[in-house]
Amino acid sequence: MTLIIALMFIALKVKELTLFEKKESNYSMWLISLFFGFLSFSVMYNQLEFEGMLLDLREVPLFFISYIGGWKWGVISSVLPLFYRFLLGGPTVVQGIGLSILLPVLLGSLFHLKTVFKHPIIIKIPEMMIGCTIFEIVKFIGLYLTTPITIPLILAMFFFASIAVLAMGLMVNDNHQNISLRKELEILSNHDPLTQLPNIRYFKKNVETLMAKQSTVTISMVDVDYFKNYNDTHGHQKGDHILKTVGLILKENVRVDDFVARYGGEEFIICFSNEVNQTAVYDIVERIRKAIEVYTFEGEEHQPDKRLTISIGISSTSKNKTLEQLIKEADDALYTSKKVGRNQITEYGSGI
Repeated sequence: MTLIIALMFIALKVKELTLFEKKESNYSMWLISLFFGFLSFSVMYNQLEFEGMLLDLREVPLFFISYIGGWKWGVISSVLPLFYRFLLGGPTVVQGIGLSILLPVLLGSLFHLKTVFKHPIIIKIPEMMIGCTIFEIVKFIGLYLTTPITIPLILAMFFFASIAVLAMGLMVNDNHQNISLRKELEILSNHDPLTQLPNIRYFKKNVETLMAKQSTVTISMVDVDYFKNYNDTHGHQKGDHILKTVGLILKENVRVDDFVARYGGEEFIICFSNEVNQTAVYDIVERIRKAIEVYTFEGEEHQPDKRLTISIGISSTSKNKTLEQLIKEADDALYTSKKVGRNQITEYGSGI
């Protein structure tokens, strides 16, 4: 039992590191099944020999993998322990294979989780333990009728097998909670909680990675015109709704490979990549500007221009420049758009 729990713990930690944020592939499912087969095989090395019978908890991993994955993965896991038990021979070889290898695969599959076998898995502990109990009862009835095993030994093995299955289920669920928590923390640390867009720290990290690969990028800064006036007139709650809506419109009007983030306050930032030229960037941001201009925002009639608009600044080419330089260029161009009347687009170095 200790060996099962120890190896299971190590495997879950390795799996958590290697499969975090990845869907289960058929290849990984083979690895998982082979691991459970190895786990079952491992516990057969330290067996309790009783009147010619070799007793261990080989059935625990086989029942567990069959319960969470179904008969296919249970059969794959059973190959190694089945072959090893056959080689061991002895007067109870048939019972050892039938009741401790094939039966747990069969009953585990019958109680199989009726969900897609994916990462992370959530184990329904009560249902699993009911299935385990039924399996253990059937197994020990078979052993009692066909071998010299005693009732006290049956009860002891039933106890340890149940504890091992329960421990495996709890460990898997704990692993699921750890992964979910890590994902939640990652989202919180990399995204703006209001707009759900990436934050500026995450934005810079990704764009700098692009630039390190010699990718040409263009940066655009976007600012909501007279946003303070809107907030003062309608309150911060409606102001927050404006920011959410603007962020959504930005995201809907850029290309798949472009990167939109919240810069801070009422400002947003966009990275245009994949060797996009300035003309293409201008066309995209003009589409964004028009989309905001024609959108009907609640209370926009109280804005100075009787509508809610944005101003935009675009940086120049990223060749031989740092990201900070590009952001400053876009910010300077944005300031020019604000200065000459708002609801406009300015390209850095355009002379406007």
